[in-house]
Amino acid sequence: MGIEPTSEAWEAYILPLYDARSEPYANKPAWLLQEFFIREFVLECRVAEDGLAYRDLREFIAKLEKEGELQRIAAEVDPVLEITEITDRVTRTGGPALLFERPKGSRVPLLINMLGSEHRMNLALEVSHVDEVAARIRGFLDMQSPQGLLDKIKMLPKLAELGSFFPKSAKTGPCKEVIRRENFSLLEFPILQCWPKDAGRFITWPLVITRNPETGKRNVGVYRMQVYDERTTGMHWQTQKHGAEHFRRARAARPDGRIDVAVAIGSDPMTCLSGILPIPPDLDEMMFAGFLRREPVEMVTCETCDLEVPANAEIVLEGYVDLAEMRTEGPFGDHTGFYSLEGEFPVFHVTCLTHRRDPIYLTTIVGPPPQEDFFMGHAVERVFLPVMKMQHPEIVDVAMPAEGVFHNLMIVSIRKSYPGHARKIMHAIWSLGQAMFTKVVVVVDHDVNVQNFHEVAWKSLCAIDPQRDVEFVMGPADTLDHASRIQDYGSKMGIDATRKWESEGFRRPWPDEIVMDTGTKSRVDAMWSSFGLKRQVEKRPRK
Repeated sequence: MGIEPTSEAWEAYILPLYDARSEPYANKPAWLLQEFFIREFVLECRVAEDGLAYRDLREFIAKLEKEGELQRIAAEVDPVLEITEITDRVTRTGGPALLFERPKGSRVPLLINMLGSEHRMNLALEVSHVDEVAARIRGFLDMQSPQGLLDKIKMLPKLAELGSFFPKSAKTGPCKEVIRRENFSLLEFPILQCWPKDAGRFITWPLVITRNPETGKRNVGVYRMQVYDERTTGMHWQTQKHGAEHFRRARAARPDGRIDVAVAIGSDPMTCLSGILPIPPDLDEMMFAGFLRREPVEMVTCETCDLEVPANAEIVLEGYVDLAEMRTEGPFGDHTGFYSLEGEFPVFHVTCLTHRRDPIYLTTIVGPPPQEDFFMGHAVERVFLPVMKMQHPEIVDVAMPAEGVFHNLMIVSIRKSYPGHARKIMHAIWSLGQAMFTKVVVVVDHDVNVQNFHEVAWKSLCAIDPQRDVEFVMGPADTLDHASRIQDYGSKMGIDATRKWESEGFRRPWPDEIVMDTGTKSRVDAMWSSFGLKRQVEKRPRK
């Protein structure tokens, strides 16, 4: 359960008692210290009314149903292609999450499109808007070193909240209601074949858990898993992903060895989201999930290895990857809207299956945008904007259009301060974690609304001289980028669409934007009803 200090209460209660600007704290009587502590640390550490995190996937399903955001489908539907076609149509029309109660060939119900809208994402985050999460992150990033006792006491609520994020171990959990070391098969679950040319069925929303073989630090990532048979899958560890780095380090130390792997499927929504977060390799995804949930994630140790998995998971696969074994994986209909090609990838062997007595299989589809992953990616964009701003405070806002499928296009607005500033930001973005894959970076001035793509296109195209303002560089490319000249390596383009200055070699005057004066607009507003015209509402362009 998280705590949240309120500045309003500080103004109302604490400042009347103690004005830090006028007297040193040492001159205040002891009773005032006690009064101060009670008001600041106890009263101001209020627990949000809705602060309790979703216990598990089922509680979130109940919330979706209560909000009219879930549709149960009782008809038998085939996980091979049919569920994808239904979900694709529903997602594109802004439809609800879908719970298929009778997927063909399985007794396990299937949940899909869980986070496929802004509203459902906000429900999952338990906020009215995702920017509230960004504000919480900004609050922690703005913490300064305390300068005295007063500052230290004022910091107590945030420190207490920080302490509540860390995952905690439990002896057992719902994911261990059924433990099966023998007589199990992956084919019991309604695993999707999403698209006609997919190589088979793929587990598409697994939380794949490994440990760095050198440091022992945990990584949680979402990597697709092609099902080869009842107990074997592919492990699509892309070259630049943390799971692939664990594999490479382990293989370098012991080429004929194994690494333990655990896979959790279906958990509370923030724990499920944790595997796609672009956080640094040394930051535990489960800790960040605790931050998002405002409550620690309970973890339990696997039956056959010392890896920990979320205790509330619906399904857990335990096993290993043989470091000497590779197998052809793919093709797979990917989030680019095209099939990612076949390649050689590690193989995951399942040795133990644990699950709830009546598990629910959580999955998602990717394909021509927008799909559910767009809404997840947009939330991640907003949540991590303060982190980007902390490193580069000149950044005002960023946007990644659905058509850019995350890594193809990023639009950035900045407060330009010196010649070449836009190019500095381009290269800064190409140095930021997963943002290194961004194929095209467009940098605009601070007064351009990057969330309005109509405005971006208009003002960018009017601001550039192509030969002068376009820059090409070489660097890492996303493994899924089929257009790069070779896998994992290709070119990127930066476009400086800011106003050009004389200090950048621009000798002509830059024209003003056409805007009607407010006086004329007010007079026309007052006369409008006499014209016999309907009140005009400006059509907003599609974002």
